[in-house]
Amino acid sequence: MSVLSRSTVTRAAAAVIQGVTSLASHSRRRQRFPEIPGATRRIEVPTTYGRVPATLYLPPGVGTSPLHVNLHGGGFIIRYPEQDDPLCRYLAARGGVAVLNVDYPVAPQHPFPIPPKACFEVVRWAAEHATDLGVDPDRLSVGGASAGGSLATAVARQARDAGGPHLALQVLHYPALDLVTPVQEKLRARTHAQRPFLKPWMAAVFHDSYLPDRALGADPLASPAHGDNGQDLAGTAPALLITTELDLLNAEGLRYAESLRQAGVLREHRDIPGVDHGYDQLGGDDALVREIYELICQHLRRAHDER
Repeated sequence: MSVLSRSTVTRAAAAVIQGVTSLASHSRRRQRFPEIPGATRRIEVPTTYGRVPATLYLPPGVGTSPLHVNLHGGGFIIRYPEQDDPLCRYLAARGGVAVLNVDYPVAPQHPFPIPPKACFEVVRWAAEHATDLGVDPDRLSVGGASAGGSLATAVARQARDAGGPHLALQVLHYPALDLVTPVQEKLRARTHAQRPFLKPWMAAVFHDSYLPDRALGADPLASPAHGDNGQDLAGTAPALLITTELDLLNAEGLRYAESLRQAGVLREHRDIPGVDHGYDQLGGDDALVREIYELICQHLRRAHDER
């Protein structure tokens, strides 16, 4: 049995990662797309789980705009929404949407199912307070990368089951979709010789922090691509799914793409060749990042124009 299977060690490792990330967030780092300005304002959203901070990125021009709710990555334990600042600025400037970048509660302090339920409450609050935010309540979308992509799928499922709010699109960027299948099994199934960015020890810390009871991993809000969970996607928001070829999570992304297709809600699946998980966060090529962010903008414009 791995030492990381012990909850006290896992929580300690998570605390170290959170501390290091907090220090890194205050260090100087290259700002992607410096030519794109960002007009923002801070808000706080009341939820059952406490007040959730968020940053609202405003598009240029005047008038009521669509709203895209962004859920950052970080293995369900890292609270660092600023990592998505380049994406949020890009979507606001080029996609013509307001972007609400959510600083949602993370594990192990707030384990599953708190994060997906809190994120859904944020989206529902945004729809109910659209006038105050200056956005159109009938043109909402949600998206995220990695753990944020997982949470976006959970928001879309909850919105469908609750009868609203209506979501025009869900953007899933190299999402984590199967927290049940052991990481070693995912490694054995890989066809690529290159070692993936995501390591087994990282998955152990992330998953054990997020899921204090391993049985919770089978919940559709935690693992939408596991088992039969992907057979119940009809009626969820149309999806843009972006996977990366070298990602340890690639296989579950491909499975989920097929499930979305069979449910009739897949708008597009793009599998980016030759790149790994988090390519846009880890110094990836600006041209590729710009291409993918523009793809997201195209789908956002299309989805909101159809309303």
